[in-house]
Amino acid sequence: MSVGLVAITGLYLAANIGSPPDPESSRLSPVTSAVPPAKSTADGVGGSELPASRSTSEDANPYPTTIRKPIGPPQVLTGITDPHGNAVTVSCSTCHATRKPNTENKTMADMNEFHGSLKIAHGNISCLSCHNANDYGSLKLADGSRIEFTEVMSLCAQCHGPQMRDYEHNVHGGMNGYWDLTKGSRQKNNCIDCHNPHSPQFPKMQPTFKPRDRFLQAHPHE
Repeated sequence: MSVGLVAITGLYLAANIGSPPDPESSRLSPVTSAVPPAKSTADGVGGSELPASRSTSEDANPYPTTIRKPIGPPQVLTGITDPHGNAVTVSCSTCHATRKPNTENKTMADMNEFHGSLKIAHGNISCLSCHNANDYGSLKLADGSRIEFTEVMSLCAQCHGPQMRDYEHNVHGGMNGYWDLTKGSRQKNNCIDCHNPHSPQFPKMQPTFKPRDRFLQAHPHE
């Protein structure tokens, strides 16, 4: 091999071997995972919907944070089945469009015609504080703005500000996935995954230890 060829080969190896990889070529792409079905927001039938991706610090983290969304609008069970055995459901407007809205309905005792099994314990607000009397297939904000059932968290945040603040800092509400978004994606629950929208307060419980924790108790080898 000639001296000139050896010199050229040496320059090529020095320029390529040991060089760091292109950061853009090795960067992970954002991943959005499918989410299990969410519960309905009324005494109706559940369903599923893929959530909208809401990423936090997308420039720094390659994986997104997604928030589960409920279905909407809900369907109400009639107790009837079709010839194939499937449950027959109706929309809220099927009945509500035929009657005048009642702004005084606030408690279970007020439900003397329908929704009798619905537990209501949500302060002193009426049904129409959240439900849209002009369109029972939607909800409404305090200023009267119409929103979809899938955006129920915007409705909850109006009154439950401290809880929403804690939720945004990941100290309120459950989630699955990774704390470290450089390792994987994160899926967070929405408000009504855990809270009944008509009776949101959790029952009081006495925290207790598990009956037997094999990691905290010494046991002989078996």
